[in-house]
Amino acid sequence: EQIGTVADGDREAARAAIAAAAEAFPAWSRSSAYERSARLYRAHGLMLERSASLAELMTREQGKPLKAARNEVKYAADFLLWFAEEAKRVYGETIPSARSDQRFLVQKCPVGVVAAITPWNYPISMLTRKLAPALAAGCTIVLKPAEATPLCAVAVFEILHEVGFPAGVVNLVTAADPAPIGEEFCTNPLVRKITFTGSTAVGKKIAGDSAPQLKRLSMELGGHAPFIVFDDADVDAAVDGLMAA
Repeated sequence: EQIGTVADGDREAARAAIAAAAEAFPAWSRSSAYERSARLYRAHGLMLERSASLAELMTREQGKPLKAARNEVKYAADFLLWFAEEAKRVYGETIPSARSDQRFLVQKCPVGVVAAITPWNYPISMLTRKLAPALAAGCTIVLKPAEATPLCAVAVFEILHEVGFPAGVVNLVTAADPAPIGEEFCTNPLVRKITFTGSTAVGKKIAGDSAPQLKRLSMELGGHAPFIVFDDADVDAAVDGLMAA
């Protein structure tokens, strides 16, 4: 059963999205922490209002049991709420100097355009986990979701659009072939940071391809998630914990 259609973006689409993010960055980075916080709060509320439809969409597109999908939507909204608060707590500091007539001030500043690549297994919460902190800090962002779950990403971006994020601040590129998009993220000098969740092999390639520009990287790479149950454990509790994770 066909459940929707999305654009099949290419490298040129990624380049255009990055340019839009770069153009929007100066104004967005100068916005107040309270302004950024307010939009994230509104996005949190709207995501909760649509939690039932978002969970159903996730189950249809990705196959996750509906109960798990509902839990994930709540988890995803929690990231928006958390960083709505953290936006107002991007504190600097004053460092003592050896000279009595001198003070050192540290000020936290947004880095610029952030490129994000998210996986299929958590198709909504992994988006807000990357989008919310970037937006809270005053960065603009371009996101490429997993090619298997673009509809969930579209639904999240509809929420961000409706709560009034300015044009170019949040940008979505959906694509059947992720390689050209990732290559553009790594080589485009307007991208200052990349955040990636996925396989170790792809993470190594991103690190290598972006190294000439010394881009900032945040990566959550593949693992085998070992789960060890000792002889003296409560086996029923261990089973519940394993299934929840």
